[in-house]
Amino acid sequence: MTFVTKLEFTSGDRDVLVETVQELKETLERKGAECKGPHATPSESVTVPLYKDLAPGDEFPPWRYDVYRRSMEIHGADDIARGVVARDFPDSIHVEVEVDQKKPLGHRRD
Repeated sequence: MTFVTKLEFTSGDRDVLVETVQELKETLERKGAECKGPHATPSESVTVPLYKDLAPGDEFPPWRYDVYRRSMEIHGADDIARGVVARDFPDSIHVEVEVDQKKPLGHRRD
């Protein structure tokens, strides 16, 4: 059975995100891992209200920022995928990992 490691990266710092994901892609290709992506999705604009104190009423102008996303898949290469997951990413990047187990086509389970 083959494992597919799905990685989703989110960050408010687009430049760091693009650089980190591109470096990761180059590393995976150099090690011979089958990699799909990175895939970009449209950025999401987030608005956060800011209050001057805990009592209702006085507010500062809201804080607005964009969140950028990239996703990748590593097919097989379990040892390489484990190394990627254990890697230290910049603090400005949030990483989510999902591992799926794929059965080969044509195999029956009795």
